[in-house]
Amino acid sequence: MRSVLPKTVKKRIIIGFGVALALIVVALGLTLYTYNQYRKASDQIKHSQEVINRLGRILSLITEVETGERGFLASSGDPIYLKAYENALPQFPTELDSLNKLLADRPDQLRNLDSLSKRIDMKIEMASQQVDAVKKKLPLSIARTYMMLGISRMDRVRDQLRAMNKLEQNRFNIYSKSATAYFWNTLVGIFTVTLLMAVTLILSYNVLENELNTRQSTEDQLRAYEDELREKIQLLEISNEELERFAFVASHDMQEPLRKIQSFGYLLRDRYGSDLRPEATVYLSKILQSAERMSKMIKDLLNFSRISSKKEPFQRVQLSEVLEGVLSDQEITIKAVGAAFEMDTLAEIEAVQSQMDHLFSNLISNALKFTKPDQVPLIKITGETMEGEGYEELIPGKKYYKITVRDNGIGFNEKYIDHIFKIFQRLHGKNTYEGTGIGLAICKRIVSYHKGLITAQSQPGVGTTFIIILPEKQTLSVHDNAAIHETSTYSLG
Repeated sequence: MRSVLPKTVKKRIIIGFGVALALIVVALGLTLYTYNQYRKASDQIKHSQEVINRLGRILSLITEVETGERGFLASSGDPIYLKAYENALPQFPTELDSLNKLLADRPDQLRNLDSLSKRIDMKIEMASQQVDAVKKKLPLSIARTYMMLGISRMDRVRDQLRAMNKLEQNRFNIYSKSATAYFWNTLVGIFTVTLLMAVTLILSYNVLENELNTRQSTEDQLRAYEDELREKIQLLEISNEELERFAFVASHDMQEPLRKIQSFGYLLRDRYGSDLRPEATVYLSKILQSAERMSKMIKDLLNFSRISSKKEPFQRVQLSEVLEGVLSDQEITIKAVGAAFEMDTLAEIEAVQSQMDHLFSNLISNALKFTKPDQVPLIKITGETMEGEGYEELIPGKKYYKITVRDNGIGFNEKYIDHIFKIFQRLHGKNTYEGTGIGLAICKRIVSYHKGLITAQSQPGVGTTFIIILPEKQTLSVHDNAAIHETSTYSLG
């Protein structure tokens, strides 16, 4: 029989766990408060950075005006120098209006912006007079006089931009320090409270352990092992979730520098392509191709990470309508390869609409990509209701809907069946068939997220059949916290 705990021991245990609970509440409140302050500071940092970027954009535009008018004068009226000048002028109203909206809550900067707008107008007016003087072939001294006045007004614009930028940079620095302080305060506070809570729990546990008999101690040890296992599972789930969130944020942040590479690459090709050597043109083309491929890969990674990070409710989805929408979106590709389709009328199931779009889009794209050049592509899509007894991964007695997507393409060796659903796995070189190696991994994650099953049957030179089995009804109205994590590996081809 279990020994009876003395009242004093019970009281100590209750006090100990009460203190621990109080510390947990304090830690939660502290975390929420400091996080909220950190988030506000972060929003202000982002806002100031956007203002600084806009100011930099305006400086770039006014510099283009300055460069264009000087080049036009120096070349005695060569119109090529007016291209940047003429392109920059219509952009000022948009940029100034955007900046005005960003500075709506900052009266000092709004006053500066008003002064900046007037100085820009004066600079543009003087530049216009100089250009007109050159066009009308007035004496060179007149045009140079306008240019000298324009230089003075340009300096005033730069001074105003510099003052606004300095003011915004000061705000940026202040909020950066605040965000850093809140971050470290959060860490120190949580660490301190956690340490006190750990000490309290340890003392309570020791009191309890010393007063229990051998049998009771054994049972408590078993419970401790069980709690430890649950904690590790929870920590693993949290770690995986944070890793997915990091992959999403990292992929999102990589798009900005990549867009700049593409923009300047196309700008270099369009403006100076005729002046480049053939070898340089080839190199530039390869840079743009690689950037485009990287852009597609980042977008696919974002789609891959959103499946678990972006939680949407399950709802009734008509799969035939989803399929029709996908075929409509890919109409150009279908006509280009001359593909024919044979389709059943698919059923309505509980699913996430956007994920079903991704699922069918990737499956159809896959079938259209791996076609044989000497044969008309034929894609057959069928559906039927079934129960889970036939597959050990499914729940016996539960209603499922089975979808098959069959093509007559190049096929593959079924020994690679485990590889094709892993992220970045490819059975063919990227120069042979385009793609990022993520499409089927996205399909796998979507189906797993719906608690279903996806597999494939294939023969080289004969074709491939993808089998997708999804529950007709989901047990939960929203996604649970479990996330399916595939292994990232290198390409095969």
